[in-house]
Amino acid sequence: MALLFFGFHDKDRQKQHRRWFIDLYGTTFASFFPRDHVAFDLLLQGLLSVIEKLKGSTEQEVRIVLLGLDNAGKTTLLKSLASEDVNTITPTQGFNIKSVASHGMKLNVWDIGGQRKIRPFWKKYLENTDLLIYVIDSADKKRFEETGLELSELIDEENLKGVPVLIFANKQDLATASPASEIAEGLNLHTYRDREWQIQACSAVSGEGVQDGMNWICNNIVNKKK
Repeated sequence: MALLFFGFHDKDRQKQHRRWFIDLYGTTFASFFPRDHVAFDLLLQGLLSVIEKLKGSTEQEVRIVLLGLDNAGKTTLLKSLASEDVNTITPTQGFNIKSVASHGMKLNVWDIGGQRKIRPFWKKYLENTDLLIYVIDSADKKRFEETGLELSELIDEENLKGVPVLIFANKQDLATASPASEIAEGLNLHTYRDREWQIQACSAVSGEGVQDGMNWICNNIVNKKK
């Protein structure tokens, strides 16, 4: 399991990566990069796609988008998936990408920030998505309605039509966490008849339930691409 690329957490980091591109490719090439934070992220998304095609890799890949409200534990979950230290986490202001090797496949996981100001840009990252992972803070009952509305809007997106969804009911290590079955009922997951779905109880901090979710991805999604 390895880090595929970097995420943009703040403007200083964006400037740092812009300098990196100048050092590597020269000022002429770097001048084409937009200074707008979101536009810069999206341009890098396209550049990554081009680089992968130029590499000519024959390894089968799965594109996964990881979404959920802020503080749901998305980045912690992503680090847990990649067997990395989960003790130092900072809020994702842009996106992170990690490549996770599993069952002979490469799972490219895009972790997009969940702050309210970032959510309108989620749809920009959905094209060619093979699987949606949606993370819910099982202990934050006050936001169940909010997270349910966001998930419902995602399900209706054209770029996610028929795309399987794995919902991680995170933070099950907390005493106040609602069980996954209760959350599934509240989200009306039984109405999702146009796609495969699964809700998985987990704790991103302890890692409990995370591998079970990965197994579901590999058994139900990855095998269909072979």
